[in-house]
Amino acid sequence: MFALRASARRSADAGRRLLRNAQGVRGIRIGNTEVPDDKKLTYSLQHIKGIGRSTARQILCELQIENKPTRELSGIELESLRNEVLSYDIGHNLDKENASCIKRLVDIQSYRGIRHVDGLPCRGQRTRTNGRTRKDRGTPFSAFKMMTSRR
Repeated sequence: MFALRASARRSADAGRRLLRNAQGVRGIRIGNTEVPDDKKLTYSLQHIKGIGRSTARQILCELQIENKPTRELSGIELESLRNEVLSYDIGHNLDKENASCIKRLVDIQSYRGIRHVDGLPCRGQRTRTNGRTRKDRGTPFSAFKMMTSRR
C-alpha cells in the first residue's frame, strides 16, 4: 500500500544485510578459509578447497582428535589442526599446482596439452554429439541446423 522511496529501501536493505552478517556464519579460520563452527569437524574441514572426506578423516586420525563440533575445539587442538592442514596442498596453492601441470603439458605439446589449448575434452570423451561444455558453442545445434537449411 505504501511504497518506500528508493533511498529508504536501500538503507533498509543495508540494515538487514548488516544484521544478517552479525548473526550469520560464525566460524574458525583454518588454512585461509572460514570453516563453520556449528558442524562436526569432518564436514567443516571439507569446506577447505582440496580437502575431501577421506583427507578430513585422515587428518583427524593423525591428530587423534575425535569428530566433534568445531566450536568445541580447545586452543591446542585448533593450533595442531591448523598446522596439519597447512601440510596439504589446499586453496590457492592447489590452483597454482594444477595450472603449472597444465602449462607443462602445453609446453611439451603433448596430446592433452593441445586439447587444453583447443578447449576440447582431454580424457577420451566423444565430441561428435556431446562435449558442449568444453567446446563452448555459442549456438545450440538445432539453431545451427535451421540456419544452414535456409540457405
